[in-house]
Amino acid sequence: MRVFVAVGTHEKPFNRLIRAVDEIAESQKNIEFFVQTGNSTYVPKHCKFKKFLSPEQYEEEIKKADVVVSHSGAGSIISALANKKPLIIVPRLKKYDEHTDDHQLDIANALERMNKAKVVCDMENLCEALLNAKKTCSKMQSSRQRLIARIKKFLDECDEKKKNR
Repeated sequence: MRVFVAVGTHEKPFNRLIRAVDEIAESQKNIEFFVQTGNSTYVPKHCKFKKFLSPEQYEEEIKKADVVVSHSGAGSIISALANKKPLIIVPRLKKYDEHTDDHQLDIANALERMNKAKVVCDMENLCEALLNAKKTCSKMQSSRQRLIARIKKFLDECDEKKKNR
């Protein structure tokens, strides 16, 4: 199984996720990982990685992946859903100083309630989620295009509000 892990471009590190993925890569030789590490300071020892990817490289990694593990960033979510990839979301959390608030948790939970992704907050559950991703995610409803349109509309509304401030 090939897994693409994306942490986005946020200035804060997401070492918790990258360390967990690296540990899984060491113990699960049947899983091949490619990790976009962003501004994280943890350097993976057991999987391929690159700090940042061009949009073309990003799309290529999504297409090659069997499963996508992502922070709860809108761009990453849209790309995974648009490419019909099983999606595991690991939201950045304020309590670990991975973000300024817990809005990623809210987005992730909303997507899980809509049956679009699996949410993992406790890294001890990540390996199991990966091993079951295809089975779990194949049960998800197929209204992806509607969801993508709703997310884009929400982001456009947020941009418009910013401009009018």
